[in-house]
Amino acid sequence: MTSFFASRLPPGLEALADLALDLRWTWNHATDGLWEALSADIWARTRNPWLVLQAVSQRRLEQLAQDEAFRKRLTAAVDERRDYLEKPAWFERSGAAPAPLVAYFCLEYGIAEALPLYSGGLGVLAGDTLKSASDLGLPMVAVGLLYQQGYARQMLDSAGAQQEFYPANVPGDLPIAPALGADGEWLSVQLHLPGRDATLRVWRAQIGRVPLLLLDSNHPFNSPADRGITNTLYPAAPEARFLQEIVLGIGGWRALMALGHQPEVCHLNEGHAALATLERARSFMHSAKVGFAEALWATRAGNVFTTHTSVAAAFDSFPIELVRKYGRVYAQDIGVNEDALASLGQPLQGSPSDPFNMTYFALRSCAAVNGVSRVHGDVSRQLFSSLFPRWPQHEVPVRHITNGVHVPGWDSPAADRVWTETCGKGRWRGDLAAVVCDIQQVADHALWKLVGDERLELVAQVRRRLARQLGQRGLDAATVEAAAHVLDPNALTLGLARRFTAYKRPNLLLTDPARLVRLLTSTERPVQLVVAGKAHPQDAEGKRLIRAWSEFVQRPELRACVVFVEDYDINLAQCLVQGVDVWINTPRRPWEACGTSGMKVLVNGGLNLSTLDGWWQEAYSADVGWAIGAERESAAATDAAEAEQLYGLLEQEVVPLFYERDSEGIPRRWLARVRRSLVSLAPQYSSNRMIDEYVDAIYRPAAAACMRRCADGARAASDLLRWQQTLATGWHQIRFGKLDIDRTADGWHLHVQLYLGEVPADAVAVQVYAEPRNTTEPSHWSMQRGLPIDGALNAWSYEITVATDRPATDFTPRVLPYHEQAAVPIENNLIRWWPN
Repeated sequence: MTSFFASRLPPGLEALADLALDLRWTWNHATDGLWEALSADIWARTRNPWLVLQAVSQRRLEQLAQDEAFRKRLTAAVDERRDYLEKPAWFERSGAAPAPLVAYFCLEYGIAEALPLYSGGLGVLAGDTLKSASDLGLPMVAVGLLYQQGYARQMLDSAGAQQEFYPANVPGDLPIAPALGADGEWLSVQLHLPGRDATLRVWRAQIGRVPLLLLDSNHPFNSPADRGITNTLYPAAPEARFLQEIVLGIGGWRALMALGHQPEVCHLNEGHAALATLERARSFMHSAKVGFAEALWATRAGNVFTTHTSVAAAFDSFPIELVRKYGRVYAQDIGVNEDALASLGQPLQGSPSDPFNMTYFALRSCAAVNGVSRVHGDVSRQLFSSLFPRWPQHEVPVRHITNGVHVPGWDSPAADRVWTETCGKGRWRGDLAAVVCDIQQVADHALWKLVGDERLELVAQVRRRLARQLGQRGLDAATVEAAAHVLDPNALTLGLARRFTAYKRPNLLLTDPARLVRLLTSTERPVQLVVAGKAHPQDAEGKRLIRAWSEFVQRPELRACVVFVEDYDINLAQCLVQGVDVWINTPRRPWEACGTSGMKVLVNGGLNLSTLDGWWQEAYSADVGWAIGAERESAAATDAAEAEQLYGLLEQEVVPLFYERDSEGIPRRWLARVRRSLVSLAPQYSSNRMIDEYVDAIYRPAAAACMRRCADGARAASDLLRWQQTLATGWHQIRFGKLDIDRTADGWHLHVQLYLGEVPADAVAVQVYAEPRNTTEPSHWSMQRGLPIDGALNAWSYEITVATDRPATDFTPRVLPYHEQAAVPIENNLIRWWPN
């Protein structure tokens, strides 16, 4: 397919095919002029270079082959891409140890509208992660699915009700190519399903330095049912959903192996991909010739799980009969009882009939788990606490790495020029310190011009989209033409765009419609609002919320200052975050795991007015934006109370500040907030920072631990398995004896007797624990083993002196599993507290 289209390119233009298939054009716009020269109309309508190459006439190609200026631009683009791919990137230049190869698994990817394989924020985050990994030179290969249909596209009917459409994803129209195996043939992998085999084709999308492998079950060898496994994203039927996750996890790992990739780290972006860890262990089991239990101990150290969910009901779970049906052959292959395999995804004290929870399975097959904001880390520890009985909640093994956004993919052309002039072209490809210093030098008049230019472009874009939207409904010419006059390029512009679902409260601003009308129709201080968002096709409440906005914007007095723009997608999101003055986000705490839409306005000079949830709870201060609610939930945090606060902030602070101008017409105090937001938040909430944190805090330690466990025929993994079995057999024998606590000059001396039975003393750690009073205070101290207890078998005294002003009743001895290579408690959750 690729060679067919490349073959029609005249001599000298062959490189256009490689440029079109590298989705770096989604954030590096050096090639935009090439596609516009080929066909300005097709490029404007599709923003897909691969489609431009297919649709442009042969005559036009021949003309450009003779155009010396075009060929020079093409040569320059090829040279620039070669430099990008071949010159050392940040992780090579930093002088640190080489970053490990990461296999990144996700069920959706939001790269560009030219490759519509996403539904919302999870996919967009995954796309931003790949782009930043490419820019920073992090070795990464990603795995996903190629869907025959994209996620639901949205139209509103004449009554304002959401209608969904599912355009086909024609592979030949997408900027992808077949993934070729070592033999030069199009790669396919096999899955053994009950009663049959399924064949999966593998496609490749190139995201700069990062390959994205896409598995496709729509193969003529498969039955009609199996061809439909990758038909749509997030199918409602449990079996269809489970089959997709088998394809992603098991088929995805097999594709990596078939292409010769040897990832040191396997990163699951949500629990959908958890079965990749199962296939990783199975593959290692056969290659190292060890048992499955040893293989899981060996490979688990290199597995990372990022959870994005804030409510347990949202975890993917499947009927256990379904798991047994598809896991029976797999369990036989790895020599494990199918019930034992199924139990890896079930609650601790449940029944054999409990559903199989993919999140639980991910937790049990990964040695590192993280949430996506500080507050989400707290929420996740609460959600997972049932898997770590008797452990303090703050010790449930979930850290957090707050999400970030790929800034070059979200900044406007105007913002890009300002940042380039002050911080250089490579500002988002390495150390962010210089970015912080240099952007402070931008003068107020330059900042004001920047946000004005962006607002003007937003108004123009919204007018064009609204005209198409109204025309699609078949409205009369006068109504369509009126779209050319909506919005005011000089008015304060608010943006409210997100998935329409109840917990996000997208209609909080509609709580008092009359008050909102007064705000929007002021002649002295005009305010305008752009609204966008989709509801899930099965979410009746979300659709009702959309209809309420649709009816509101139809009011005659509001048609020029409020617009609901259909079909919220990446292109529309870019338009909005680049042009609004204030981004409004009103989720119900603590359900917003992170939220990244508000991060995207930062680089463009926009400000945030948001609930204190997700990332904004970390980022907010009074000099960079506005906050709704308090840092912690309270009984007063009702929708009505927070709607009142939202209106009050807009009326009393946001609007007056925007229209407070000096003699030059510049809002100096508004721009002071913009500047502080640019300096303190834009770099911090970039995916540069996020990727750097993942590498240092998780990827490098995970790769090193996995390498140690896999070495020498998995000797360390076998030792860990024996350690686990010893503890499981003898843990019930452990008991505490007498505890003595004596006052010292500056604290307490604790002495306790411990009877270990058949558990070796070196296999445990003995600590004294106290509930921490603040985040910096330690919660436990290691006790030292002293003399054996006379007349007892494997019994020891343990003691410690703690310097503290706390009362003795705050301190409690406890016993934990200990092995120098084990991650406790995620790999062994046993614990025993004094007095037994």
